[in-house]
Amino acid sequence: MKTKDFNYELPKELIAQTPLKNRLESRLLVMDKNQGFLKHETFSALDRYLKKGDCLVLNNTKVLPARLIGKKVATDATIEVLLLNTEGDDIWETLVKKAKKIKKDTILSFGDGRLKMRCVNVKPEGIRDMQLMYDGVLYEILDELGHMPLPPYIHEKLEDASRYQTVYSKEKGSAAAPTAGLHFTENYLEQLEHQGIEIVYITLHVGLGTFRPVAVDDVTKHKMHAEYYSIDQKAAATINQAKQENRRIVAVGTTSVRTLETAHENGIVQAKTGLSELFIYPGFDFKIIDAMLTNFHLPESTLLMLVSAFSSKTHIMHAYQEAVKEKYRFFSFGDAMFLTDLS
Repeated sequence: MKTKDFNYELPKELIAQTPLKNRLESRLLVMDKNQGFLKHETFSALDRYLKKGDCLVLNNTKVLPARLIGKKVATDATIEVLLLNTEGDDIWETLVKKAKKIKKDTILSFGDGRLKMRCVNVKPEGIRDMQLMYDGVLYEILDELGHMPLPPYIHEKLEDASRYQTVYSKEKGSAAAPTAGLHFTENYLEQLEHQGIEIVYITLHVGLGTFRPVAVDDVTKHKMHAEYYSIDQKAAATINQAKQENRRIVAVGTTSVRTLETAHENGIVQAKTGLSELFIYPGFDFKIIDAMLTNFHLPESTLLMLVSAFSSKTHIMHAYQEAVKEKYRFFSFGDAMFLTDLS
């Protein structure tokens, strides 16, 4: 299976640069995951495709202002760092631009020294473990010094930073938003609950594993970067009861999919925290999820491979061709797909 098999042509003008004013007005391409036939809807019609008793699983991670621009103390050269995830004791795994210049014990300074970092470990592909040094509360300092880490394909300024957060974001720690959830409003979630949909929150902090490109020709040789996840006792019990009662588990976003398919033993979701390195590509045997809400993903990405595994590469690539033809909006601020069994 080749990475190039997951390529497709996308006109640049279809890459959404800003979110819609109304989250619910995004378009929704509904696809039968088995047969591949399509329906064109708006996101507000999702409730018509959900059933009473469905268990809707959402990732409640919150995006940190994790992009920091500072100076290399020794040379005063400008440096850009993206915080990926904490490893405890104020040590963070980071992605550094022009990382070759960052050796062990290199000191970086941000905000005139309000926050400093010392490199404690050099890893491949621009990754560096950094010891953070500061006085006060780190998240308050990041709110002052950090920038929202928008993807590189977004070139327009985001006027309202909250639009790169889901309305249910809670657990701080992500370097990117779980974008399938950006379409929901608080009122719509309440409407779904009144309709008899059971809503469950789990956590996966989006890091390099989700958005790192596939750099190998053979898909099976790609290694996912580890991302922190957490499922509490209540969430696990709710999901497992739904499975026992043959109710559908509907995952919102690829991060929710990966968390659920990581944190189970023999089809029973475990209440646990850990690191997910699960790479899902065609041939994967799904044990937990029955339907999936997702956005449109980059060519040759692990996310496109994941949705192809849930349906089929043939059906997904055809759906993407149709979405391009119908001028759907792509990527983080774009439109959504719902993959389900419509029979």
